[in-house]
Formats: sequence, C-alpha cells, structure tokens
Amino acid sequence: MLKTTFLLLGVLAVSAAEPLTIGWTNNMLRISGPQVPGDYVEIWYLEAFCRSGSTHRKWEETTIPHRTELLSATPQKIRLRTKVEPNVLLEHEISAGVDEVDFNVTIRNEGKGFADVQWFQPCMRVDRFTGAKQTNYIEKSFIFTQEGVKLLSKLPRKEEAIYRGGQVYVPEGVPMADVNPRPISEIKPSNAVIGCYSKDGKRLLATAWDSTQELFQGVIVCLHNDPRIGGLKLNETKTLHGKVYIMDNDIPQLLARYRKDFPRK
Repeated sequence: MLKTTFLLLGVLAVSAAEPLTIGWTNNMLRISGPQVPGDYVEIWYLEAFCRSGSTHRKWEETTIPHRTELLSATPQKIRLRTKVEPNVLLEHEISAGVDEVDFNVTIRNEGKGFADVQWFQPCMRVDRFTGAKQTNYIEKSFIFTQEGVKLLSKLPRKEEAIYRGGQVYVPEGVPMADVNPRPISEIKPSNAVIGCYSKDGKRLLATAWDSTQELFQGVIVCLHNDPRIGGLKLNETKTLHGKVYIMDNDIPQLLARYRKDFPRK
C-alpha cells in the first residue's frame, strides 16, 4: 500500500511539472494544459498595430495593416514573423514553461524613414478561465495601484470616449493622445501587470511586458497588456519581452516573479 502511494505521488509530481502546450492558427495563440482552468486560454496574437494620435479618432484611422506567418512550431516553442505595412518586420519567439509563456520580440524598421508604429495589441480572452461573462468579469480581473492589487470592479470608472465600453489604464510616461479610444480611467497602474482569477479562485492568469502602452479591459471578455514600440527611426531595431503567467493564486509570488523577470520595471 505504501509503495503504491509513493508511485501515485511520483506520477502526480511528474504530471504537475509538465510544460504548457502552445499552438498558433489563424492569428490565435492557444495555451493549453491540465493546469489551465477551462482547459485553454486563447490570445488574439495579434489584433492590431497602431500609429500615434489614436485616442481621439476613429479606430480604422489608427490601425496599420499587418500580416503574421508561422515560421516553425513545436508544442513548447513557436516562431512567427509579422510584416507591418509598409516596411516594419517583427520576429516572435514564444516559449512555454510549466506555468508561464515567454515572449521575445524583435522589431526592425526596414523602410526609408521614421515608422510611426507606436504599439500593438495581443488580446487575451479570459471567459473560459474566469467562468464569467462580459457583464461581470471585471469582478475577477485586477491591476496593481499604489494601494496594491485591486479588482477592476472596485476602481472608479469613466464612460465617455469615442467608443463606449471597456476601460483603459495608462502608465506614467505614455502620451495620453496615443492610447485606445475607449474610456480612460483616472487610475494610474503602479506596474505593468494585468490579470484575473479562475472561476474557483484557486489560480490566476496574468500578463506583463517590459514596455507597456496601456492596460485595457476590453469588450469581448478580454484583458490587454498592449506593448509599446514608441516608433522606429530609420534602420532602428528594438526588442520587447513579455510573459503570461498561469499559476496558483498567490499575489506575493506573482509580484516576486514579475520583479525578477522585469528588473528594470
């Protein structure tokens, strides 16, 4: 009996250490695994690329045509290439670990002048993870303020904007003219983490980047951490680093990992 118990514990330990699985099809990145509440999380990777002056004009005047292609894929590593018109190229390497997915992105201006590509949008769908709907998922979603972690449902909200619905949280230092044309919160996030709790409250899903244009609670049961490019000079190359964490509901541990992964933040 004792031997059987040890064998079972060993199997469980191995199972718990299995990495997440990732796949990318039709611009949707799927993160799967037995440790993921709802079985999988999908990210629209990528929804949009945006030029400056976005806050006070129609969305179709802000977005820049782009196309992403799959270069290679295994269950734990994906390489993508994105062309943003007319001549900006992004190389993406996406790697899956046991409880996180790592993003390394290189952005290169191959054009003949300045490229006004300010930010882009990975749209993380959280309906399956939270078990919530558009009407109530802010009750399970959070950001960090100077007072610590806060549910979005407990923060003051704005309603007026070109497009109603959702809420934009703009970090210090980001031009207010260059963000989502949705209602902009008066609350400034204290770090670049946005996330949510699982339906049973035992797990959390969070995302962070080393350069963030905005944190955004969207209109299709989604959360955004939209990376900031900030434009590209002639022949300029920039790099970005991001994470998606799927882990136990342990906010101090999340913050510790964030600070380790993004020491300059």
